[in-house]
Amino acid sequence: MSSIEGDENGTSTTMSTPIAPTTGPYLATVGVLGVAGAIGIAASRRSPRAAHWVGWIIAIAIAADAASDAVAVALAPHASLAANLPLSLCDAAAFIAAIACVVPRRWLVEVVWLWGIAGTLQAIITPDLAVRFPHLVFFEYLVGHVGVVVAAFYLTIGRGIHPRPSAPWRVLAISIAYTAFDGLIDWATGADYMFLRRPPAEHTMLSLLGPWPWYIVSAVPVALLLFSILTLPFVVADHRRTSHRGVRATTSA
Repeated sequence: MSSIEGDENGTSTTMSTPIAPTTGPYLATVGVLGVAGAIGIAASRRSPRAAHWVGWIIAIAIAADAASDAVAVALAPHASLAANLPLSLCDAAAFIAAIACVVPRRWLVEVVWLWGIAGTLQAIITPDLAVRFPHLVFFEYLVGHVGVVVAAFYLTIGRGIHPRPSAPWRVLAISIAYTAFDGLIDWATGADYMFLRRPPAEHTMLSLLGPWPWYIVSAVPVALLLFSILTLPFVVADHRRTSHRGVRATTSA
């Protein structure tokens, strides 16, 4: 997310020093949010009415988190277009997830599932978070990121809206288009959204894809592979369901 914090001199700085994801408060907060999400997903599978309200709750939680983050940035004395716009892939995933939970179009679900599990989940495992519990930004970060992952499972498991076989290519095209948009913003403002101009200071998954700028290129086939792997279980499940229906129809005839 795009929140910023102030140092002891009152100067605002972007959060660039990650905390360890194995700290007790971090794991406990992720666990509580995850359990709450799992309860909502289970309820959604049992009742369409429950699914409706769970979707709204997730959407409101994500939207409120984003609004809180935006207000914090707007009120910060040294916020800038080059550092604090909500333009990361996780920000975009949160925006789309909030919409999809209320208006569950299949292409939106595909984006939320593939971006959420392939991208946002990584941000939970390797957090770019310099503050600790109980700082407000700590909760903003986790509610926003865990919220997207919960939304992804709610839409696919709770609502039963599965990505189609063509989803990896479709979401890859959307990802490339969004990356190009961020690239234009980087060029215009001197920013480094999505690390298109320089690599992150800390070790992340991008470090495994090669040096800058080659990790931008190598990320494309890696993303397609991850998207394909994440789509495969749904394709197989839908194929089996269709086959079983065909067998039952033939038997009854």
